[in-house]
Order: sequence, then C-alpha cells, then structure tokens
Amino acid sequence: MNTGQKGFDNEKYITEQTAEILKRVERFNNKLYLEFGGKLLYDYHAARVLPGYDPNVKMRLIKELKDRADILLCIYAGDIERKKIRADFGITYDTDAMKLIDDLRGWNINVMGVVITRFENQPSAVLFKNKLERRGIRVFTHRFTKGYPTNVDMIVSDEGYGVNDYIPTEKPLVIVTGPGPGSGKLATCLSQLYHDYKRGVKSGYAKFETFPIWNLPLKHPVNVAYEAATADIRDFNQIDPFHLEAYGEARVNYNRDVEVFPVLRRILEKITGEPSFYRSPTDMGVNRAGFAITNDEVTKEASSQEIIRRYFRYRCEYAMGFSDKETVQRVELFLNNFNLKPENRRVVVPARQASEEAMEREKGNEGIFCGAAIELKDGSIITGSNSPLMHAASSMVIHAIKHLADIPDKIKLLPSSITNSIGKLKTEILNEKNVSLDLEEALIALSISAATNPAAELALEKLKELQNCEVHMTYIPTPGDEAGLRRIGVNLTSDPNFSTNDLFIT
Repeated sequence: MNTGQKGFDNEKYITEQTAEILKRVERFNNKLYLEFGGKLLYDYHAARVLPGYDPNVKMRLIKELKDRADILLCIYAGDIERKKIRADFGITYDTDAMKLIDDLRGWNINVMGVVITRFENQPSAVLFKNKLERRGIRVFTHRFTKGYPTNVDMIVSDEGYGVNDYIPTEKPLVIVTGPGPGSGKLATCLSQLYHDYKRGVKSGYAKFETFPIWNLPLKHPVNVAYEAATADIRDFNQIDPFHLEAYGEARVNYNRDVEVFPVLRRILEKITGEPSFYRSPTDMGVNRAGFAITNDEVTKEASSQEIIRRYFRYRCEYAMGFSDKETVQRVELFLNNFNLKPENRRVVVPARQASEEAMEREKGNEGIFCGAAIELKDGSIITGSNSPLMHAASSMVIHAIKHLADIPDKIKLLPSSITNSIGKLKTEILNEKNVSLDLEEALIALSISAATNPAAELALEKLKELQNCEVHMTYIPTPGDEAGLRRIGVNLTSDPNFSTNDLFIT
C-alpha cells in the first residue's frame, strides 16, 4: 500500500557524504579520482528501495562540490556498438551519455570530457566520437589495457596505461562516472593515477557506490534487491573477506569488487611505489547511505516489493528473448528466501481480474483480453481493460484520472468525433489494422479534447498525480503504452504475455 512513509533522510546523506568525500580528497594530497558507481541522475532503483530518497540526490551532492570537482564521463565502446539499452528510459547508452551531458548542463555543471573506453575504432563508437567533437565536447579514447588483469608490470607501464590519452584536470576532485556498469571507470581512474605519478602528482583513488550498503546485513532486503537488479550480470553480495581479516568486522561488498581487489591493490602499489592505504574493498568506498536510513521497516517492505518487480521484469525479458532462464531462476530464489509471491504486489490480482472480466464481457469474441491496474497514493486501486476503442493501459489511466478529478463514469472524456478521426487516420491513411488507442495516442486525444471539454481539461491536470504510482498489466506493453507509462512516471510490471499473436508490434 502507498502509505507515503519515508525511510531516508536526504539532507543527512548529503552532509555526511560530502564530508566523507572531502576527507578522502585531503588524505590524497588534494587530488582524488572518485569512481561514481550507479546512476548519477534519475536513480529510480534507489528511490524505490529507500523511500524518500531523491533520485537526483547525487546531483545535489555534486552541486555542493562543483567548485572543487571536474567530471569525466566514461562509456564502453562495446556498449555503443551493440546499442545497449538503459531500461528505465528505453534509450541506448550513447544517447543516455548525451542526455546526461545535457542534464548536467541543466544543473549548471559541465562535463570536462568524455572517455570512450576499450576503443578499437568500432564504427558506431567513431560516429559517437565525431558527433560529440563536432558539438564542442572533448573526447578521449582509451584502449584495452595490455596485460590486464594478471601482468601488473605490463599494466603499469608505457605499453599499458601509458598508451592512453592523459586527461589534464585542474580541480582537487575528479568525478569519474558513466551510464552503466562496465563503462571503464576504474581503468580510467587508474590510468590517470599512472600519468599523475609520472608527473610527480601523488593522487589517489576512491569509490562511491550506493549498493550494496556495506553497513546493512548481507541478507537485508535492500542489499538483496541490488542482487535482484543485477541478476542478469550475475552480481552477488558477500562479506568482504579482506575487511574481515584486516579488522575483524563483517562488511558487505559485492563479488566484482572483492575479486578485483588483490589485483587493484598490486596495481596501486606498483603505481605509487609504496604499500596501499587500502586494506579491503570496503576501505575504498565513501558510501554513507546506510547512515541516512531513518525507518528500517519501511525500507525492508519497499525493497521486498522491488524484488517482486525485478521478478516480473526478467520474466518478460525472458519471453522476449532478452534474458535467460538462469536469471529468472535467480530472482525466483530471492522471492522464496523472503517468502514472497508475485501476488504480494497489490496491483497484480486486480489487473488479472480486470482481464478475466473483459473476457467474460466479450464472451464469443476472438482476441486477447488484457487487464491493467494502478494503485493511487491514497491506496485505492483503479483498473482498466482493452476494448475496440482503447488499450488496457489507456483505459486504466483514463479511469484513474476521472477518479482523481471526481468525474462521473457517464461523462465521456474522449468524444467520438476525436476517436473516429484518429481511427480513420490510422486505418485509411497510415494503413494500420488496429484502431484501438494505445496510451500515447489516448493522451494526445485527451489533450485535444481538453481544448473544448472542461472535464477533460480537469482530468488532464490529474495526470501528474500518477507519478510513482504502482501499475501492473497482464500483458507486455506495446511501445506506445510503455512510452506513455514511462512519461507519466509509474512503476510498471507486467505478466509475460503478449497483447497480440502478431510477431511485429508497432
């Protein structure tokens, strides 16, 4: 239920995180390369598992530090080449990188350069480089590091990090970020350290990663939700064995940081010529998120709901061929460990009931009957189902905003003059077979109706109240439904069913 309870204090987080970062900068002679993991902007995963977390709190943090920080943006050439998608926006990583530069400018923060990592003159990466440079953005290219990960003498040499472009920076803090995991942030930081030390600058490295949260238990739902979110790349949390050995304290880290730490420590020692300041992967981190949690029970419940969302997402990705069976099974195991069922998500059963009711109403008619349900912020649940007029997502949203605006059911928001005109456009001019309005089309029709219909105008204003509401659909959304729901800003899940038997869906 949408209780509205918060479990996270943003102001405390910003204060503690800023102090911790500046303390680390001072430790390394006022030159620190800070690897920024996770999403810099619009971190909706964190907002879902830590109720009250501002999705842009990291940007607020950077704004606090901007007079002392340069920003480098890394992107892996292979992700550009294979057009890797950022799921919450539905855009490719290279497009997301450009969007991030624009968003930072919107906060009056400039990216000093973009680093294309593991660059091998891939055609798409070259095109991306050209686009940025012709718009005045500095672009640096780093090759795959020879000898990595075992031959430290080769890595820390003119044939290893030495072949990379050196990126001149002026400010004491250099924030190194990227659009996703595997962007090459760590390699960029270490390459910069190598070049700095050759120039007599004794800089340092640290890592800022929100998840897993090191001072929460290993099996805390917040940390398990991170494992669920990364099930497709097989990340898993573990007790940091190096920290346990060095300090006798159990701290949570994740497998990739633990696996790479012995090599990373040797590289740092080779670069600096002295024993590493860090005795464990946890030592490298500057994450104070755990200290800003104000209500553990609220975060546990929110994180359990996120595990269920991930279960639905991976089942749909499996149906579409984007994911494998092992990924689905990993998340199913998390559900079982917490005694969770898909139906523990409150909107699931109502959506399925709406689908069954539509099937009953249209008994004798052929077709696939779809249902959708949304949980409003007051806890009420509104449903919709598909019809010859509109998709289930469109029906659900129209019903929800009518409910919020106290508009009686008998009042029509979309007059037949508008829907008939759109239907004629789709069938007679655009040669489409389906007249039914997807959500994007329904919202455009609603905005047209609002020009002459006060009820439609009132309902349209209620759309913003749907942001962050929970939605479930009994079918994988069509592109128009998915785009519309993303723009409204709901938390969407769906059953792994297709809304049509057609293989090509527009």
